[in-house]
Amino acid sequence: MTSIGTGYDLSASTYSPDGRIFQIEYANKAVENSGTAIGLRVKDGIILAVEKLVHSKLLVPGANRRIQTIDRHIGVATAGLLADGRHIANRARSDAASFRDLRDSPASLKWLADQIGMYMQAYTLYSSVRPFGASAIVGAVDKDGPSLYVVEPSGVYYGYHGAAIGKGRQLAKTELEKLKLSELTTREAAIEAARIIYLVHDDTKEKEFELELSWVSPETEGRHVPVPADLLEEAERKAKEALETFE
Repeated sequence: MTSIGTGYDLSASTYSPDGRIFQIEYANKAVENSGTAIGLRVKDGIILAVEKLVHSKLLVPGANRRIQTIDRHIGVATAGLLADGRHIANRARSDAASFRDLRDSPASLKWLADQIGMYMQAYTLYSSVRPFGASAIVGAVDKDGPSLYVVEPSGVYYGYHGAAIGKGRQLAKTELEKLKLSELTTREAAIEAARIIYLVHDDTKEKEFELELSWVSPETEGRHVPVPADLLEEAERKAKEALETFE
């Protein structure tokens, strides 16, 4: 019995005869067609980097960011549909604020990843809604130290030392596996993250892009903020030099 074109993809609450939910697979496709996002968990913090594709020269630089702050110590990078990613970030922000108000302490990243995962999974259960067409990399330095999770449209989440989502994820994962992440500092990791984003962008031959780079490091006193302009400039310069050498 075939599962293609037989109506099993009309609702997120319907299984095909071979146990698939097609709308979740379609949501994953939306993520795969997006610019690449990566996260690195290193010895003293975390780095988030995003290849934000620029679809028009008329767009204002820095608008529609794909990296957002959830709580003072937590950041998120999304790939997929921009509006869906923004909604996930807003929901996570609300959960983190509620935890802080109730417990008078910041939320751990594992708890927050679990909350985001349960919320996204709820959107795969009912025919009146659709799964989110976005995946999220959440990173933080909390009481357990640096931590990094990826939450998928199905609601599944995994902890990682290095993670990649989006169009160039396979090449990015290959490059991440070459790094000794547990020995890198956040400054070194920022330069490596920029190099990987430039490499995967060059491989896909896509349109122009902006590099978004943020971190939680000892220099930020445990807060999630964009990397300083001088470090971003240095990272982009070294990434372009590495690309010329690679070619």
